Amino acid sequence: MPFRPLAAHCRRIPRARGRRGPRTGSPADRELRPALRCCAPPPNAEEAQAATDRLIASAGISESQLCSYAADFAHFDEVKAMARRVVETHPHLDVLVNNAGMAAPERHTVTADGNEIAFQVNFLAHYLLTDLLEPALTSDPGGRVVNVSSALHRTGSIQWSDPNRARRYSRLATYAQSQLALTVFASDPRVTAVSLHPGICETGLLSLYGHHGATAAEGAAHVVRLCDPAVEIVNGAYYDRDERVAPAPPATEERTVQRLNKLATALTSHTA
Repeated sequence: MPFRPLAAHCRRIPRARGRRGPRTGSPADRELRPALRCCAPPPNAEEAQAATDRLIASAGISESQLCSYAADFAHFDEVKAMARRVVETHPHLDVLVNNAGMAAPERHTVTADGNEIAFQVNFLAHYLLTDLLEPALTSDPGGRVVNVSSALHRTGSIQWSDPNRARRYSRLATYAQSQLALTVFASDPRVTAVSLHPGICETGLLSLYGHHGATAAEGAAHVVRLCDPAVEIVNGAYYDRDERVAPAPPATEERTVQRLNKLATALTSHTA
């Protein structure tokens, strides 16, 4: 597989006890507490069921508390179909965790939707999913989005005239661009959102950072903390693990936020 399994986990519990919401990312990258009710969609039904089975086995959650969907973020039509199914089942969502990701491939690769694959999987698909779930996230006060970004966003720049980097392709620059875009997206005013770097973790992306890292569960704990309604967040804030720090300057520039919004809307609205 060129990228990690993509999954979303819908956490649904009574309001007095917790939150409801989808989560995107690899099943190996998350630690979910037993009280959570979830939906989990990797890119195909088999991996979705496998993720569900692992949650039942590791967290002691009953099968009745889980629902699974499948969506490959390299295909916008699958993201749209998944979003429709999620909203039909969960019209009120409390939290969306955008965590799906991939390393940019060695060779420049374009999806059927016409976008460079890492930019689509790591950012554009999250933008599209968030946009489609916005009504459910804002139906009640307190809805939030947590974008799992990377410290490498600081090395990135958005190539506005060539976001697909067709003219000059570099794996690391392409990945960094996608992480910068995801971090900038947290400042979008439509839904309260934050972004974070969960630390260097032993996942499929470890090779981008080094040879050793924390466990995926340790990284996921930082994500889970920001999902907690007891943790107050400010739109556009950026966290390095548990510490709030300043992101790269473009992430807080209103002009950059607006420009990215316009670009992402255009790229997610067309089909190749």
